[in-house]
Amino acid sequence: MQYKWTILRAGQFLLDGGGMFGVIPKVIWERTIECDDKNRIKLMHNCILLESVEADQITGKPHRYLIEAGTGDKLSEKMSTIFGLDGTTVESEVIAAGVDVNDITATIVTHLHFDHAGGLTRKAREGETADWEAIKPGAASGDSDQIKFTFPNAEMIVQRREWVDARNDDSVMTKTYYRDHILPFEDDKLPLADGKARLRLVDSKRAFPLNRKPSRGDMPKAPIEERMSEVLPGINVFLVPGHTWGQQAVQFIDDQGRTIVFTPDVMPTHHHIGQAYSLSYDVEPYSSMITKEWFLKEASERDWVLVLDHEPADNPCYRVRSDDSGWYTLVEEIK
Repeated sequence: MQYKWTILRAGQFLLDGGGMFGVIPKVIWERTIECDDKNRIKLMHNCILLESVEADQITGKPHRYLIEAGTGDKLSEKMSTIFGLDGTTVESEVIAAGVDVNDITATIVTHLHFDHAGGLTRKAREGETADWEAIKPGAASGDSDQIKFTFPNAEMIVQRREWVDARNDDSVMTKTYYRDHILPFEDDKLPLADGKARLRLVDSKRAFPLNRKPSRGDMPKAPIEERMSEVLPGINVFLVPGHTWGQQAVQFIDDQGRTIVFTPDVMPTHHHIGQAYSLSYDVEPYSSMITKEWFLKEASERDWVLVLDHEPADNPCYRVRSDDSGWYTLVEEIK
């Protein structure tokens, strides 16, 4: 199945430049990207709205899915100011694209940090009855404990390893796996309208066995096709660990026949093309480096179009090309 797709720019996001570039000194990274007086660089919450080319035989409508959800609206005013949020959310962008939030039937998130999955739920508004209440201390990510599903008819698809780590709050950072965008999805009292669970966990094959540390330059033995999991018709996910152990990329074919790969924090912006350009927030920077090498090799050889999850430039789409140094460069692709 092929898909039409719309890039949703679900608001700006300001993060510390040092945190975003890890071991790379500021004197290096500031040559290509500016920071403000608080050392923050501008990023974006990039998401994708998918609409199947073929309409559903029963409803006559295209199937509509969402990749990634951004931060959403639940953070407190203090935290929203710290992160420079501008009030734009994935919900507002879906509506701006002319799509009813009730028509989204699946959401795929790369991982469950709040800036990728927070927008799957929102604050209940005046006159609304909450779907879920954050009763326990620390369960709410902001000032409201009254939570609604942003996309009421959508299941959420994520890797099982990511879910387990999120539930255990296994992260380098504190306050990144918030309860109010995780726990509502596992509540068996809150199924979808057809009675099915809201949460679907995926077990994709790993690039390297758990009991073996790959050396620099090692490539996975199993081809990428064997490591992909088809989660929806024509939509595949595969593990790209390092930032988190269960982080996944998302692949689909568009209506022009191009292979599109939504790229998470293994390479959040085009400034992170360098092998060692990892985030300080990565649970395993070495794994991020190894993953980035085989990922870029696959992207170059297979001519993937990458959509970068935090790319601040107006166009977050790139193809990968090998260069004379034995590494890779990015070439902008017109959406």
